Amino acid sequence: IEKALHTLQIETTVVGSGRTDRGVHATGQVIHFDLPDYWQDLGKLKHILNRKLAAVSIRSLTAANEAFHARFDAKKRLYRYMFKTEPLCVFERNYLAHYPADFDGTKLNDALSLFEGTHDFHYFHKTGSQPHTTVRTIFRAHYYNHRDIHIITFEADGFLRSQVRMMVEGSLQYALGTLSQEALIEQIDKKCQHFTQLAPASGLYLAKIFY
Repeated sequence: IEKALHTLQIETTVVGSGRTDRGVHATGQVIHFDLPDYWQDLGKLKHILNRKLAAVSIRSLTAANEAFHARFDAKKRLYRYMFKTEPLCVFERNYLAHYPADFDGTKLNDALSLFEGTHDFHYFHKTGSQPHTTVRTIFRAHYYNHRDIHIITFEADGFLRSQVRMMVEGSLQYALGTLSQEALIEQIDKKCQHFTQLAPASGLYLAKIFY
């Protein structure tokens, strides 16, 4: 986006609401950047930028208060994880994950409910990152299916690096019978780390930012 803006003689820094892992997608990413005063027609600017962008599509451009910050003003974030239980076709492999069909949907929702509330997610983030705090509040975690696509949603005040993918993996391991509920609870309660596997990045989407 910065390169596209540069071709229009707009020198600015793009600030996003947050980062995602390599291979993760976004349908509701929010950014902010500064514009010269002479750019008043935001509809025209959106059209021009989308012609220049390949892997990114700008859904809307809106004038914001000068004090607005895409990252620090965010109150909640919503992620969706999408997977299928049947083999993925070649066009789906980068945009969906695959898990076995014999998982228990009721157990999956039971596992997801364990994450709701405020917890220290020390054992649910990728090593190498050093956040100021590993305490996060999960407002809602839920599983449902839409036709042949299975969807897990997490809504929280924020997420640690790879936290969503690790929560998905742990929940599905329990739903598949390869991880006990006691082990999952012990890891959530920061008593013991029983697994470090991550769900595939291809199934994860940053869906919405709440301000």
